[in-house]
Amino acid sequence: MSTPFERAIEDIYTSLHNDNEDLDERIKALKVAMAGAQLKEAVFDAARLVQNNRQGRKHMQSYFKKRGVKVVFRVKTY
Repeated sequence: MSTPFERAIEDIYTSLHNDNEDLDERIKALKVAMAGAQLKEAVFDAARLVQNNRQGRKHMQSYFKKRGVKVVFRVKTY
């Protein structure tokens, strides 16, 4: 069973893959889920982004920051 925070993150990925459909509403839901989980930042897997390059990650961080969400990206280690 996933937490509200995990569901909110998955909804963000879905929105990003659907040309940012309902992204602002999903960011609001993410903020609520983060507050409920007492989290200060949202961790995303860069490999799951539509535009997985430095420019795409920075643009996402900037967009979310303007809406009150700090975004960081998980680094996979092998």
